[in-house]
Amino acid sequence: MIPIRDANPTSRFAWVTFAIIAANVAIFLLWQPTFASEGRQQAFFFCHAEIPWEVTHQTNLAQGGRAARQALATDFGPGAAAAQAFLQHRCPHKSWWESIFVAMFLHGGWLHIGGNMLFLWIFGNNVEDRIGRFTFLVFYLLGGLAATGLQLAFDPNSAVPNLGASGAIAAILGAYLVMFPRARVTTLVFFFFITAIELPAVVVLGSWFVLQLFSGVGGLGTQVNGGVAYWAHVGGFIFGMAGAWLFFRDRGERGRLRQAPPRPDLF
Repeated sequence: MIPIRDANPTSRFAWVTFAIIAANVAIFLLWQPTFASEGRQQAFFFCHAEIPWEVTHQTNLAQGGRAARQALATDFGPGAAAAQAFLQHRCPHKSWWESIFVAMFLHGGWLHIGGNMLFLWIFGNNVEDRIGRFTFLVFYLLGGLAATGLQLAFDPNSAVPNLGASGAIAAILGAYLVMFPRARVTTLVFFFFITAIELPAVVVLGSWFVLQLFSGVGGLGTQVNGGVAYWAHVGGFIFGMAGAWLFFRDRGERGRLRQAPPRPDLF
């Protein structure tokens, strides 16, 4: 299922959501070597994205010595020493803690950024509208940290770069589910044929979460050297649901009943 819009108007334009989308797109097109070779892109991710081993050891792979070489060898096989030497030359002073935040604005390809930004625009504008712009930004970043934390708990010694806004966006999806469970979401459904139907948000987002959870559990017994960070999605979503339940429940559907009817979205 791919959501394409929701029937949930806002009372003002979602400037923070728009700014986050614009920042992600600008970084993808203007800073990342998106149009360069795969090797250059991988080097960029090692130098800028969050790497679980670096966070748990509070140093970078370039300066991690023998332990870092062992982590590289575990995930990538022979050539770990050469890889470490390359990082020592390319980005010897990488900050492991800054990479946690930088990674939230990096993406691995066109489908990655396209899907993330679509979900953020559809569901983020309503959450921002109801909790306020500054609170939304803080909530978004905290959701990204929560997502990183759960992914680290399941794979703390991985030397594979983690990147993408998915964890932070998952927190927004969790908040939306709590605040607007009955909102109607126009969704493309693929089942022998493609059709667009309206479904309640609890079905769309609940199905998405169950898929992430089962995918994460299914990967526990496998050795994976890349792919989707499902536990980051789960961690962000749970954080978003818990935060919205504790602090923003009355700003959702129930709170709207006590206010004047909102004007439609600009888009």
